[in-house]
Amino acid sequence: MKPENGALVWDEKSDEDREHDREESLETSTSTGSEESLERGTWGHPFEFILAIVGYSVAFGNLMRFPYLCMRNGGGAFLIPFFLFLISCAFPLYYLEVCLGQFSGSSPLFVWRLAPLLRGIGLLMILISGIVSWYYNAILAWVLYYLFNSFRSTLPWSTCDNPWNTPACRPSDPDALRKLEEQASMLLSLSGLQNGTALNTTLTSGYNGSLTSGYNGTSLLALGNESVSRNISSAKEFWQNNVLVMSSGIEETGSVQWHLVLSLFGAWFLVFLCLIKGIKSVGKVVYVTALLPYVLLLVFLVRGLTLPGAFLGIRYFVTPDFERLKDSQVWLEAAVQVFYSLGPTWGGVITMASFNKFTNNGLRDSIIACLADGLTSFFAGFVVFSVIGYMAHTSGQPIDEVATAGPGMMFIAYPEAISQMPLPQLWAVLFFIMMITVGLDTQFGMFETLASGIVDAFPRTLRKRKTLVTAALCTVMFLLGLVFTTRSGIYIYNLVDWYSSGYCMCLGAALELLAVGWYYGADRFSEDMRLMFGYGAPVLLRVCWCIVAPLVLLVVFLMIAVGYKEVTYEHYRYPAYAVAIGNLLAVVPVMPIPICFVYGWVTVKGSLSQRFAQLMKPLGWRPSDRKLWESYEQREVLPSEGPLDYARTCLVGRRRTDYQLTAVEFRH
Repeated sequence: MKPENGALVWDEKSDEDREHDREESLETSTSTGSEESLERGTWGHPFEFILAIVGYSVAFGNLMRFPYLCMRNGGGAFLIPFFLFLISCAFPLYYLEVCLGQFSGSSPLFVWRLAPLLRGIGLLMILISGIVSWYYNAILAWVLYYLFNSFRSTLPWSTCDNPWNTPACRPSDPDALRKLEEQASMLLSLSGLQNGTALNTTLTSGYNGSLTSGYNGTSLLALGNESVSRNISSAKEFWQNNVLVMSSGIEETGSVQWHLVLSLFGAWFLVFLCLIKGIKSVGKVVYVTALLPYVLLLVFLVRGLTLPGAFLGIRYFVTPDFERLKDSQVWLEAAVQVFYSLGPTWGGVITMASFNKFTNNGLRDSIIACLADGLTSFFAGFVVFSVIGYMAHTSGQPIDEVATAGPGMMFIAYPEAISQMPLPQLWAVLFFIMMITVGLDTQFGMFETLASGIVDAFPRTLRKRKTLVTAALCTVMFLLGLVFTTRSGIYIYNLVDWYSSGYCMCLGAALELLAVGWYYGADRFSEDMRLMFGYGAPVLLRVCWCIVAPLVLLVVFLMIAVGYKEVTYEHYRYPAYAVAIGNLLAVVPVMPIPICFVYGWVTVKGSLSQRFAQLMKPLGWRPSDRKLWESYEQREVLPSEGPLDYARTCLVGRRRTDYQLTAVEFRH
C-alpha cells in the first residue's frame, strides 16, 4: 500500500527484506537480553492482577500518613486537591504504565526501548524499587517483632515493670496505672504528705501529653521527699529502649540487635515464600494479602465506633477548613501523597502489568486500582481517627496533639490505644497481622520489579532459575538490611526514607510522560493501545499525558527543591556527612538517565541529523503477542509536516479516515 495523508501504513518491502529485518530484530533483542521467545508467564486470572495492583498501591502511607495529612491540611477540604490530582495526574500516569507493561510484556528495564535516548528511566525505576525494597522490610521486621510480643499474657508496651523501663515511665495499661496511683497514695500517706506539703501527685488515667509520643506530659509521682517525672509513655519506651535499643545518633552505630536480626530474617523469608514461584505464587497469595486488610479495617472501624470519644475524632477528620486551600503547601502535600501512595515511576505497575494477557482490560483495572487507593485512604481515616478521638477523650488532650504520622502512629500511638481496650492481645494480633499483609503486597511489587529486571536481562540463563534468583536477592537484601538492626538503625532508616524517592519520583514521572507523549508520540502509542483494547486514547487523556501531568510534576519537583530541608529525626540533627550521603542517595537513581543519554548518542554513527533521526526511532519495541510481530514490523510512521503538526497529532490524533486498515484488520 502507498502512504496517504500521513497515516500509519504498510511498507512495500520485499519478502527477503522483511525476513532480514526480522532476523536483525531478533538479534537486537537477544543482545539486549529481552528475548520474548522465552515465556515470562501470565496471571492465572485477571482478578489476580487487580488484587496485586490494589495491594501494591495500598500501603502503610494510606493507613498512617494520609489521615494525618488530612487532619493537618483542612480536614475534609484536603480531599479536594487530593482527588483532583488523583484524577488529572496520577490516573493518567498509572494507566499509561499499565499499557506500557501489558503491550510490551517487558520489565521496566526494557520497556523504554520505545525511547532509546531515555532508556535510563528503566534503570531509575529499578534503582528506586531496589532502594525502597531494601529499607521497607525493616518496617516489616518491626511489625513481626510486635506481633510476636502480642501473644504475651501482658502486652510488654503497656507496663513499666520491665528491664528497659526508666523511672520516667508512665504505664499505658489502665490497671497498671491504677496500681501505680495506689502505691503513690500509700507512699504519700506514710510520709505524711497528704495535705499538699509536697508535690501533688497528678497521675491521670491517660496521658498528660501527646498520646502518640508520650513525652510532653508533666505527671509527677511523689516518692518520699523526691519526685519523679513520669512523662514518657510505656509504649514509647518499649519502642525506643526494647525494639530499637536506640542510640543517641547515627554516629553511634552500636552492635546489631539479635531480636531484630531474627525479625528481619523472618520478614525476608516470608517474602521469599510468597515469591518462590514468581508471579504464579503471588497470584495466589494476593487473595489473602489484598483482601484481608479490608476485613480487618472494617472490624477495627466497628470496634472504634464503640469507643467513647470516637465521633469527636471522626468529626475532626472530616470537618472541612476551606481556608487552608489557600496555602500552596496543602496542594503540594496532596500531590506528593497521591504519587507516593499509588507508586507509579517505581516500576511495580509496569512489572505486574507485563504479566497480563495482551487484550486484558487495562482501563478497567487502572480505574479500580486508583479508586481503591483513594477510597481506602479516606476509609482508613475513619478507622484511625475513631481511635485518636478515644485517645484524646481519655487523656483530655487536643486531637491535633494526639495525632502524628510515620512510625510513631504505628508503633507508639496504636499500641498505646490497644493496651487500653478490653482484650488487648486480640486487637494487637489483628492490628499487626493487618500491617503485615499491607506491607507484603507493596513489597511484592517492588521486589518483583528488581527480580524481573535481572531475569529479563539474562533470559536464557536465569528465567528457568527464577527461584534461585529470588533466593539470592532476598539473601543479599537481608545482609544489606542488617544496618537497620543496629542501635542507630532508626536514624539510618529515616535518612534513606527522607532522601531516596521524593525528588527522583517527580522527575522520573515527568520524563516518563514526556517520553511517551512527545518522544514516542501519544498518537503512535494510542494506536498501540488500539491493538490491545480495540480503542485508542481519547483527547482528554492525551492532554493529561502531554501537558497537564508533566507540568504539575515539574512544579511539584521545583517546590520540593525550593523548600528543601535537611533531614531530622524528632529533635536530632544529622551530621554533615550523613546529610551528604542522603543527598547522594537522592541523586543516584537519576544518574542513569544522563549517562544512558550520552552513551546512546556517542555510540551511534553519522552526522548529528542522522544520529537524531536514528535515535528517535524505537529500538525493538513491539507487542508481546508474537502473532503480531510480523505485521507490526511492517508498519511505517511518516514524518509530520512540522512541530505544530506533530503537536496536533499527539494531542488530537489523526482523522480515522487517514488510516488504511482498522485495528481488527491489523490483527489479522
